[in-house]
Amino acid sequence: MPHDIDIAVEDDRWETAIPELESLVIRAVEAGLAAAPERPDGPVEVSVMLTDDAAVQELNRTWRGKDKPTNVLSFPAAPQPRHAGAALPLGDVVLAYETLVRESAEQSKPLQNHLSHLLVHGTLHCLGQDHEIGEAEAEAMEALEVAALATLGIPDPYA
Repeated sequence: MPHDIDIAVEDDRWETAIPELESLVIRAVEAGLAAAPERPDGPVEVSVMLTDDAAVQELNRTWRGKDKPTNVLSFPAAPQPRHAGAALPLGDVVLAYETLVRESAEQSKPLQNHLSHLLVHGTLHCLGQDHEIGEAEAEAMEALEVAALATLGIPDPYA
């Protein structure tokens, strides 16, 4: 099933740091879509923005009231009817370069693996998964992430 995954690279460091960036983004988003227990039938559209800490901090301040950068932000699309032949918009996933690089180093994880994890995480948020409701929901979402990452050959990021 062809999905529409729009990728905007607003910080060139992403392309320098990660070979075959577009392919990695597409594979990770598709893995997140495939792992979700509830997903729409038919094609979907997900927008991914690869930017920097300053842009993510501005979005975080504006939309979440938190004046600091974070690794990933997800903005699920409002529910809407599907138009014949069109991909259903699921939402936007935004990632901060400096934060991901720092976290990768702190956690001794390859940047590609950490980016893939956060793309899966953000995609699951766009599909309604939420880890902030309670412990059971957090464990369920982590299990979905681990399963999705395993399909990409990426080890459990929580181990």
